[in-house]
Amino acid sequence: MTQQPTEPQAHAVHIDGQPGQATIRIAGEALPPGTVTGYILQHDISAALPTLILHTRQPDGVAFDGLARVAVGIPKTPSDVIVAFLAEIDPEQLDREALNRSDYGGGPAATARAMLQTLTEYAKNLDRTS
Repeated sequence: MTQQPTEPQAHAVHIDGQPGQATIRIAGEALPPGTVTGYILQHDISAALPTLILHTRQPDGVAFDGLARVAVGIPKTPSDVIVAFLAEIDPEQLDREALNRSDYGGGPAATARAMLQTLTEYAKNLDRTS
């Protein structure tokens, strides 16, 4: 997903969704048919406005009846997600946690197994916090 602007802008959005298709208008202008492949409308009750994420066929095409923060989602490949996850890992912390595991058994590939198990736990914890 592209980064949100520092001060999100609200746009009038209207979605007429039917199974298999949706007509989406932003500020009264309909998006061309086939531009949007999917959308996510999310509203946190404590937030003033919902957020609409559009998945599009082209990176610069952009699209509920009301005001929403609009972000255009560019689907990430699994490798993009993995690379981003691994880039955030502190190698020294991973080393310490893997070697200090209570289930660290030693033997061939024990360190690799411990590191993979630790990374798996990191990933599972991300799912719980998002």
